Order: sequence, then C-alpha cells, then structure tokens
Amino acid sequence: METQDRIIPLRHYGRWFSGAVLIVLMGLIIQAFIVGQIDWPVVGEFFFSPALIKGLGNTLLITFCSMIIGLILGVVFAVMRLSQNPVARMVAGLYIWLFRGAPVYLQLLIWFNLALIFPVVHLGFAEYRMVDLMTPFIAALLGLGLNEGAYMTEIVRGGILSVDKGQVDAATTLGMTRLVAMRRIVLPQAMRVIVPPVGNEFIGLLKTSSMASAIAFTELLHRAQLIYFVNAKVMELLLVATGWYLIVVTILSIIQVGIERYFDRGQNITAKRGILDIFKSITFFKRQQVRV
Repeated sequence: METQDRIIPLRHYGRWFSGAVLIVLMGLIIQAFIVGQIDWPVVGEFFFSPALIKGLGNTLLITFCSMIIGLILGVVFAVMRLSQNPVARMVAGLYIWLFRGAPVYLQLLIWFNLALIFPVVHLGFAEYRMVDLMTPFIAALLGLGLNEGAYMTEIVRGGILSVDKGQVDAATTLGMTRLVAMRRIVLPQAMRVIVPPVGNEFIGLLKTSSMASAIAFTELLHRAQLIYFVNAKVMELLLVATGWYLIVVTILSIIQVGIERYFDRGQNITAKRGILDIFKSITFFKRQQVRV
C-alpha cells in the first residue's frame, strides 16, 4: 500500500509572538488615550467647527496653489538643468542649491519680513508698500511654492533622464525641435516615473503648510491654536487638527494610487505585448521543429 507524503507547513512561532506583542502595545496606547485626561466631547464639538473647516479650506488652497507653482518651476528648471546652455544650467543649479538648502520655516519668515529690505515697491507707473503686498497668503505661497519647485526640478529631471535619449534624437531627425520633442515624446513617457514622487511631495506639502501658522496665515493648525488659546483645550484641538490631516492624506493617497495606475497602463500593455510576442515566437519555433 502506497503512503502519500503530506506537506506539513512550518510553524512560525516568532511571527505569532511579535504579532501578539504589537497587538498588546496598540491596545495599551489606545487605552491610555481613552482613560487619559482628554475631554472627548470637546473633540466631537469642534471637529466640524466652521472656523476649523475654513482653516482646512485655506490649507487645501495654499497646498494646491503652491504645488502648481512647484510643478511649473520644476518643469522649467529641469529643462534648464538639462540644457546645453551653460548659463541656464548654472542658474538652475543655483536655484536648487538655494531653496533646498534653506529651511522652509526660514524661507517663510524671510518672505513675510521682506518689507525690512524693500519698504516700497516701484513699478514705474505706481508705488506700493511691501507690507500691503506681502500678505500672509502671498508670503506662504512664495515660500512653499519656490521651495517645492526646487524639489520638483530634481524629480522631473530624473523622469526625463529615464526616457531613452535615442527617442529625442529620432524626433529631431524628423524635424521636431527639442522643446516639441520634450512636450510630445519625453514628458508623456516620463510621467510614469514622475507621478509617484510627485504624489508623495504633494502629501508632504500638505503637512508642511502647517508651518505657515508662524506667519499668521490662518490655515488649519493656526485656527486650532487660536481656539485653544481661548478655551485652554490644547490637546483636544490638536487631536481635531490631526484627524482632519489624516482624512485629507487618506483621500489624496487613494487619488495618487488611481493616477499611478492610469499612467502604468501603457507600460503594462507594452509588457503584455512583449510576453505575447515571446510566446508566439516559442510556438512558431516548436512548430518548425515538428515539421523537420
């Protein structure tokens, strides 16, 4: 009588033990927040407060506007960085060095206090006071947007370099200029490499925008601070702000995954076609062998 071999899976006791330890630790942390001196009704009361909702709107506004500026500057300076013009390469390198080297908090303070250097702005036909022009919103927009542009330059440059240089040479032989080839051939292919880090940068910029509270821009964290300065419910208002940040980041992460899948479609189709071609070649080769 034949005996049938039975496969016995390995027992990973270490995984079970580490998993149990993590569950216990998470339970202790949750219990600490539940029994801690936190007025949870206050958290629920202020979660949909009109003041905080308005602050959240300002946070999203400054984030979207700063990211648009960063994307535009990133594409422009990435092209300059890869240009054959040494002056353009030097200017782009200087821009990246300057804005990546200085902390965001410091840049916000410099822009907000720019009136100490330029009290009056002369436009030829009119004069304006810098304190009237450099509002907290404009200062936050310039500080966050220019800083983001320096990082976006390197991201876009990496995406452009991922495309085979031979495609640009082929496009130029067909009569396209380098800018047209960049717009029609290189950038559409580079998007697959650019989109994931851009999504991460956007989420990071959303959280970095909280630094704008230092220059009195009324974003989400600044609104929460104004409220807890009055009612002394510091931790409760900070938890409300944390909850809204987590909700927005979760939504943006889902959108990022959808965009990445959209730009991956062309790569997946190309890979499937390549596998199909290989399968057809193998089938044809076997048929030829049978005939012989």
